[in-house]
Amino acid sequence: MVEALIISTIVLWIALIVMALVIFALTRQIGVLYERVAPAGALMVNQTLEVGMPAPEVSAKTLEGNTLLLGGQAQERSQLLFFLSPDCPICKTLLPVIKSAVKSEGNWFDVVLASDGEEQDHRGFVAEYELKSFPYVVSEILGKTYGVAKLPYGVLIDEQGQIASMGIINSREHLESLFEAKERNVASIQQYMQQQQDNNEMIKEVR
Repeated sequence: MVEALIISTIVLWIALIVMALVIFALTRQIGVLYERVAPAGALMVNQTLEVGMPAPEVSAKTLEGNTLLLGGQAQERSQLLFFLSPDCPICKTLLPVIKSAVKSEGNWFDVVLASDGEEQDHRGFVAEYELKSFPYVVSEILGKTYGVAKLPYGVLIDEQGQIASMGIINSREHLESLFEAKERNVASIQQYMQQQQDNNEMIKEVR
């Protein structure tokens, strides 16, 4: 009886040790997988502009009738042009993300909402989603000038009037990647990750 109890205890300890080793191995594999599958930033699809170029200067009127100068010159704060549409479901889901970003990081940039079409449709959209605190521009020329082909799309213009980052925004991660790209002075997060990978390979070669 005592021998059976001792044997069962030993077996349990062995099983526990094996399980701990398996968990440790899985944890390492998850870490390796996370490094290989890096978080994706906003996809930069634009045949008109490139990051680092001076942002085209466009004068447009907001729904409130105010004239707004976008790009073209140095300003005290950065500008985030967020291109959207009342008919775009993803755009609507991202509006709380935009509002949250303004609350948390709005000390250095201003958001301008931009679209095209009939102004009356946009006025209802602004009222329904409580967007009156943002300048809202309805201009087909603005979208064409900035090479916007798909929505939702974001263009971040820095304080020097240059395009800091841009891309299709489908999630909070994509929006934050525009800020990260500007902070790290790279065209996109994808470029930054590629640079990191190249640096790691160079370090391995030196070793």
